Amino acid sequence: MKCLNGWSNASFSDLLQLLKEAMPNLNIPESFNKTKAMIKDLGLDYKKIHACPNDCMLYWKEHENDTFCEKCKVSRWKEFGEPHGEFEQQKNEQKVPAKILRHFPLIPRLQRLFMCSSTADLMRWHEEERSKYRKMRHPADGEAWKDFDRCHANFSIEPRNVRLGLASDGFNPFRTMSISHSTWPVMMVVYNFLPWLCMKLQYIMLSLLIPGPQSPGNDIDVYLRPLIEELKQLWEMGVETYDASRDQKFQMHAAFLWTISDYPGYTMLSGWSTKGRLACSCCNYDTHSSYLKHSHKMCYMNHRVFLPTSRPWRLNKKSFDGKKELGSASAVLEGTNILEILKDFNNDFGKYRKNKKDGPWKKISIFFGLPY
Repeated sequence: MKCLNGWSNASFSDLLQLLKEAMPNLNIPESFNKTKAMIKDLGLDYKKIHACPNDCMLYWKEHENDTFCEKCKVSRWKEFGEPHGEFEQQKNEQKVPAKILRHFPLIPRLQRLFMCSSTADLMRWHEEERSKYRKMRHPADGEAWKDFDRCHANFSIEPRNVRLGLASDGFNPFRTMSISHSTWPVMMVVYNFLPWLCMKLQYIMLSLLIPGPQSPGNDIDVYLRPLIEELKQLWEMGVETYDASRDQKFQMHAAFLWTISDYPGYTMLSGWSTKGRLACSCCNYDTHSSYLKHSHKMCYMNHRVFLPTSRPWRLNKKSFDGKKELGSASAVLEGTNILEILKDFNNDFGKYRKNKKDGPWKKISIFFGLPY
């Protein structure tokens, strides 16, 4: 309510004091600051990670104490120009970071799901209570989920292990179109729940808040680094978690299954460009594209290959490009093929790419290097 209605910190504290006076036995914090401290103790806090203003690197881990970007040599701090007076001198001495990534740790939020017995029961619903009658009612009924279970039997044998999807898109936080600003939240969706609970706000977890004013573009992999480290830890080692529904501890693992985005967001998250000669993510290098020199646009005319061979549109020359379509659709590029293509590619986060062209391939290796 505070966020939705734009309450100030002081007004929120006044509300808490009013409630305490009206109901003395009410067990609530006395002020906004104590409310934040209580949320932090629950493990639901966030961390501020300074970033290069040119999106080159994060001042994190081995670079936590650096003051200049390793790649572009730009200062970590904002520069306010030459001070003119005592106030501006103090302002320059405060060292305000040029850019801040906000990281909401995923692991403690997943552990909190098992600390309530009713929610912990729902985390096993996809295996123990889901109807399995050859109808698509839940992602667990899909081929991607089933194929994953066949490939990773040790993971799927524990129904409490978490299945995750990643969703991201840019938005303008200022509620006005007159200001050009693009902030990118990265959300994690838990698919263990019932289908009508997966998309509820209380079960969609904000993991990263990538600052604007420009979209991160191909440099989004720089900001995904803290999240990917958590996902690798959850996949490889897991974390000890208390299950309130069974009153026992278990080693919780998590798998990252897929991403959710619009088509421009797909370009950033996967690294495959959705414009130009190879824009089709299904056809890949077999994309049939033609450049229209008068309108200066790319045209894609091989979409009829996805129709059944008996459809008359395959033989319709007049309505399309004057040619019959007798070909067949290309095979979908699977994760195993991508890993084979990129097996010799270095995706070490400690070594930064030398130019912008390395970005998309680096992201593909990162994403498909995770459990697929």
